[in-house]
Amino acid sequence: MLLTDVKFACLDTETTGLSPEGGGKICEVAVSVSKAGHVLSEFTTLINPGMPMHPDVIAIHGITNDMVKNAPAFSEVLPKLLGVLDNCVVVAHNADFDIGFLQYEFEQCGMHFPKYPVVDTLKLARKSGRFEKNRLGFIAQQLGINCDGWHRAMADVKMTEQIFYYFLMELAKQGVTTLEQLNEFQCKRWKDLARTQ
Repeated sequence: MLLTDVKFACLDTETTGLSPEGGGKICEVAVSVSKAGHVLSEFTTLINPGMPMHPDVIAIHGITNDMVKNAPAFSEVLPKLLGVLDNCVVVAHNADFDIGFLQYEFEQCGMHFPKYPVVDTLKLARKSGRFEKNRLGFIAQQLGINCDGWHRAMADVKMTEQIFYYFLMELAKQGVTTLEQLNEFQCKRWKDLARTQ
């Protein structure tokens, strides 16, 4: 499938901890769906994690206990999230982190998180070898992308989205024009790509 025909859902979560196994829960989720670089829809919401957040966590994302106390539970958000992600390829920075939390939250609701195709901009950044640090905000700064609001879900989504389309433009120069080629590239080194086309 041509990349210009794919709906990409850039996604980010903010959480109460570093892992679901350690008791962490999602406290914010955001998604921006785009096709050929044009945004089709956006969705963002705070989520009541059902537990107080530690001050150290609040200091990172700025989401307070007061902000989430009247927010919906994840189970209330789940149907809308499924609708937004329908027929999309999920794009995230350090995707394993976000997908791990979503899988856990879905399981708590008695469901399996669907097996969406996933593109990880962290993997693309590491393979490119051009960034001093591969954290989202540092990559955005290096590419001249606005970093305001870093560590809030929608701000991170918009940075991820711009970084992702930057990589698609760079990869197009190497002949990557289909989703299959993009998936294959995630397992290859950037400099080897031209030799395999």
